[in-house]
Amino acid sequence: MGAIERSGFRFVPEYSVIQQNGAIHVYNREEFIEEIQFQFAGKFPELDQIEDLVDKYCELHNI
Repeated sequence: MGAIERSGFRFVPEYSVIQQNGAIHVYNREEFIEEIQFQFAGKFPELDQIEDLVDKYCELHNI
């Protein structure tokens, strides 16, 4: 899974299959802003789950 770009923000997902959790690191240009944590089931998180988290973040922060 690659990074998602929205209006100058970059969302970089990372995850651990063993721990069944992940995080999306939020950057504004090159500056780290925050980390969105999530959990998932299966071998890897679904792309729809990650896109939904990014969409919600963007709505909440008017991005």
